[in-house]
Amino acid sequence: METTLVLIKPGGVQRRMIGEITRRIEQRNLKIVGLKLLRAPRSTVEEHYAEHRERPFFGSVVDYLTSGPIVAIAVQGDNAVKAIRAMMGATNPLEAAPGTIRGDFALTIDDNLTHSSSDPGAAFRELSLWFPEGILA
Repeated sequence: METTLVLIKPGGVQRRMIGEITRRIEQRNLKIVGLKLLRAPRSTVEEHYAEHRERPFFGSVVDYLTSGPIVAIAVQGDNAVKAIRAMMGATNPLEAAPGTIRGDFALTIDDNLTHSSSDPGAAFRELSLWFPEGILA
């Protein structure tokens, strides 16, 4: 049993994709154990993407995630990290397969709708950032 993080980015919230994304998660027999709508604090986003601090896109990613409301979702289930990554599709939506969130609904890498943890270690770190109060078990 794993727990992972999904963020619905400002573009996904603005486009009213919250229901579609959570529906797909639940239809995959994954359990939502944490869910909140929030304006991301800049410090949290900077810490979340800290490994990319020296990359040229860091500032624009932080600016984008803090530009509007996001939804943070803690998702639990067997092989949750890989299952969610597969459901979201390739980071570049133009390379994402049809049937994935990004393949079905996104057109640019700048607004690819979601973030999901890359591996169990990243999931643990990211969940502690976005759900410091804990999640339902």
